[in-house]
Amino acid sequence: MLASGLLLVALLTCLTVMALMSVWRQRKLWEKLPPGPTPLPFIGNYLQLNTQQMSDSFMKIGERYGPVFTVHLGPRRIVVLCGHEAVKEALVDQAEEFSGRGAQATFDWLFKGYGVTFSNGERAKQLRRFSIITLRDFGMGKRGIEERIQEEAGFLIEAIRGTGGAFIDPTFFLSRTVSNVISSIVFGDRFDYEDKEFLSLLSMMLGSFQFTATSMGQICEMFHSVMKHLPGPQQQAFKELQGLEDFIAKKVEQNQRTLDPNSPRDFIDSFLIRMQEENNPNTEFCLKNLVLTTLNLFFAGTETVSTTLRYGFLLLMKHPDVEAKVHEEIDRVIGKNRQPKFEDRAKMPYTEAVIHEIQRFGDIIPMGLARRVTKDTRFREFLLPKRDTNPMSLKLPVSGNMNPHALSTSRLGRHELHMPHTFCPKTHRTCVLQTVLFRRHKPHVCIASYLRDMNFLSPKAPP
Repeated sequence: MLASGLLLVALLTCLTVMALMSVWRQRKLWEKLPPGPTPLPFIGNYLQLNTQQMSDSFMKIGERYGPVFTVHLGPRRIVVLCGHEAVKEALVDQAEEFSGRGAQATFDWLFKGYGVTFSNGERAKQLRRFSIITLRDFGMGKRGIEERIQEEAGFLIEAIRGTGGAFIDPTFFLSRTVSNVISSIVFGDRFDYEDKEFLSLLSMMLGSFQFTATSMGQICEMFHSVMKHLPGPQQQAFKELQGLEDFIAKKVEQNQRTLDPNSPRDFIDSFLIRMQEENNPNTEFCLKNLVLTTLNLFFAGTETVSTTLRYGFLLLMKHPDVEAKVHEEIDRVIGKNRQPKFEDRAKMPYTEAVIHEIQRFGDIIPMGLARRVTKDTRFREFLLPKRDTNPMSLKLPVSGNMNPHALSTSRLGRHELHMPHTFCPKTHRTCVLQTVLFRRHKPHVCIASYLRDMNFLSPKAPP
């Protein structure tokens, strides 16, 4: 009996010591983390955040705690990097340490660490390397990316002309165009603009993408372990993501039935051939990664590029003097008898400057995708632990208006037109489509093609 009592006392003592050591280690860790507002149990800093304007909330916290600070989204701790200098220092100067992909609750519901965008470690490296090489081959083959963009721009112009000059919402017009450029490489063919399945696909992409920016989307991000089980708009977003996966899976099955290993038609064929060549049972070239990598490419490219173009046309309507100068340059360099080409950029400094200003001002994903440090990382005077720190990058807010002064023809020297390093840094997780296809070709050829044949008007003054 005495021995049992002593054993119990010893066990309780050991547990108490272990608990105290754990608290001490956590306290020491907290001292090394960036400063930030004090969180409440479970809800974290929810009461200090405006879920409809998360980036504004982070900027206000940054004004108090500096460009690197800690905040708790519900029970999840993240570190926010605010401003060009902090973002560049992390994503460029310490690119390897910050190359992990952090949690994205809505998308993680479907991807679960698969696919080129939301994977980590060796899987991410292999899928990224394969995707870049394959997309580059198809983007610069017999029908290069420039020709595909030119062709699709023609279809868009005809579709807009078919409206008879009526006022339109350009969202789906631009989404169809951008999506078809990607489709021609990923699926080997384009869709008809009135294809019901295609329109449903675009609607699902837009719906799930927009959900993540809503107040409920942010709440789902904070409390995903609970929200994924409750009814609400998040269930519709999950349904849309599942519909997208089902569509891609059906496309993969079609390619499997007609695959010719000696003549790959598209990205899916190339991935299937690589799967056949693999002898490693633990290979990353599996059906799950094929379906979700294809969805990554299709989804990300469509929404980001089409949204950038939409912002661009809105800004041109707001600044008709800028649009007029772009028209003048297009008429002088390209004329009406041929399509714009990428090589025209060198002769069109004003148009190129306008495109850069649109991209700077648009800032369509101000917080980017969450990162995760790949190891315990010292950043400035802080220590970011590997296991539970998700750095989020937040650039400084842009001014309320596009800056026409920056587009003065007297300021358009060669060096001023070069895209600055801090504007579009190349990192270990730079978008694959941006790296291979769209970083250079897409904006210039698209905007020049549209403005060559169209003017933009709004029924009311643009906001």
